[in-house]
Amino acid sequence: MKNFTSLPVLLVGRGRLAGCYTPPGAPMRILLPLLSAACLFCACQKKEPAQTATPNPGTPTAPVHHPSRPVLVEPLAVCEARGASPLDAARAAYEDEDWKRALSCAAEAAARSPDDPAAHSERAAALSALGRFDEARLAYARALALDPDHLDALLGAAHLYGVSLPSTREDDELAFLYSEHGRQLASDGNDEQLTAEFALLSAMAANDLGEATLALDRAEEAGRVLEGDTDVAYERAVALFELCRFDEARTAFLGLRADPEHGPHAYEHLGLLLEREQKWAEAEASFHKARELAPEDFPAPVLLSESAFAEAVARAVKGLPKDMQKDLHGVPVTTEEIPRDEDLRDGEPPLSPTILGLFRGPSLNEPCPADEKGPCRSVVLYRRNLARAVISQDELLEQIRVTLLHEVGHLRGEDDMELAARGLE
Repeated sequence: MKNFTSLPVLLVGRGRLAGCYTPPGAPMRILLPLLSAACLFCACQKKEPAQTATPNPGTPTAPVHHPSRPVLVEPLAVCEARGASPLDAARAAYEDEDWKRALSCAAEAAARSPDDPAAHSERAAALSALGRFDEARLAYARALALDPDHLDALLGAAHLYGVSLPSTREDDELAFLYSEHGRQLASDGNDEQLTAEFALLSAMAANDLGEATLALDRAEEAGRVLEGDTDVAYERAVALFELCRFDEARTAFLGLRADPEHGPHAYEHLGLLLEREQKWAEAEASFHKARELAPEDFPAPVLLSESAFAEAVARAVKGLPKDMQKDLHGVPVTTEEIPRDEDLRDGEPPLSPTILGLFRGPSLNEPCPADEKGPCRSVVLYRRNLARAVISQDELLEQIRVTLLHEVGHLRGEDDMELAARGLE
């Protein structure tokens, strides 16, 4: 069974997408700038050609490349099998981290036995290790089409979609499905080690999907076998933070500060926890340490003054479509620094501490409580959380607009899944 822990992977934006409105790429794993749903209401315009032919509905679109002229690729070297079968040679080369030889031997194995899922799984693993992720996707898809229960392919596919690729809801969902299926198969086979490896990948995907309760369960399951594993410890710490179990999260992140991979993220989370205690100077020192250790992951926040931020929000409200402005009539839109504990813990499970905005109250389709004093509905945007979600003032203004669109969606009765389907995660 493959060990993917040593792979050179592209960790871009592996962040949690959750809350009333949380930016994709929130600081749960790697805080990177995001422009989600920025073109929700944009339309692309292109000039029509001088003369256009009436299209035939039954005629397929012409391919970009003529079928007789395939895209040129670098040919693989001949497999150096060294007395072994091509498949065994591919496995040995992979263990030696000789990715190119692993690929050439796996490709030969797949050519000789095109219906062997193991050959396609080995080829996918080598492609993924070489950063050729699109090809790896197809190779894993072929392996799992041939055998949906192939454990090596399930483990590799879960790692590819959940760790190597940039985080998107679709990829995180695939990672979770692959890891959960593999986890069940490994458990049925009484393979504790493999079950724990799948459980860890499930925890990663669940955290990224905003399913912190499930992520905590899977992280603790993995931890019973993978003792001392810092990946397990990190996923557990993230889940505790997302579940607003702040004291436990603080202890968990304190223990990760010296870890080379997770240390910067531990300092970032500790800063978030200090911020919740209004220890602003100490929080900034922790944020500074995270930026110092991983400047690309933790850029400086775009923090407008409180008055400038309030003015930007007011302008964004005035810029909304007329029907949305009408729906917001009588609904206060205010700003706060970070979410209050009582707002986060108002439901079960609690909301993420990194939400960008929040709609309070019943939707327009529901009546206000009879004993309500003052407006029963309100929208709030969080200055510091929004400042950390972007890298420029232009991005900040756009993210304010997108967050407002999300909260108006809640006002109109849409839930998070419906909003995510419209690109308003």
